[in-house]
Amino acid sequence: MINIIVALPKLEEAKGIRSILIKNGFSVSGVCTTGAQVLNQIDEWSGGIVICGYKLTDMFYAELHDCLPDGTDMLLVASQHVLDDCLDNNIVCLSMPLSVHDLTGTLAMMCQALARRRRKEKQRPKCRDETERLLIGEAKALLMSRNNMTEAEAHRYLQKCSMDSGANLTETARMVLMMKKV
Repeated sequence: MINIIVALPKLEEAKGIRSILIKNGFSVSGVCTTGAQVLNQIDEWSGGIVICGYKLTDMFYAELHDCLPDGTDMLLVASQHVLDDCLDNNIVCLSMPLSVHDLTGTLAMMCQALARRRRKEKQRPKCRDETERLLIGEAKALLMSRNNMTEAEAHRYLQKCSMDSGANLTETARMVLMMKKV
């Protein structure tokens, strides 16, 4: 699920956009009138989309955009002369007045792009720090010496145990080393 926040200076307008989005199958996580409210809500989840007006009660869209965490996109809804100033800053823009079709189509496109990025991020191999690599190496060495395994077999064994238990490879290596003490 993609988290969506509607942030406009007038609460009634924000609620109106929220109801349009809900009627069109989107899940709206919150409605805000200030940038501070948006940032408080965003802290609770990792990424999403903020539909924002040009100026909130406490900050402009550019200030809010600079404060958004990685993985959070912005859809700026403003008049065309404001949007002319908003080029080349990774903000998707829609000009006022809005059509429901344009809003839902643009938001659907943004949701698909965000979902694609999330999938790509999950597929990227995790980088382990030196202590984790040493821990895994030590567990493999123990398996190799006690069970007469090759390094590839020991690594495969750790991976299988990790998948079966639902633990990550580092936690599985710790468990193997704990068994050594018993």
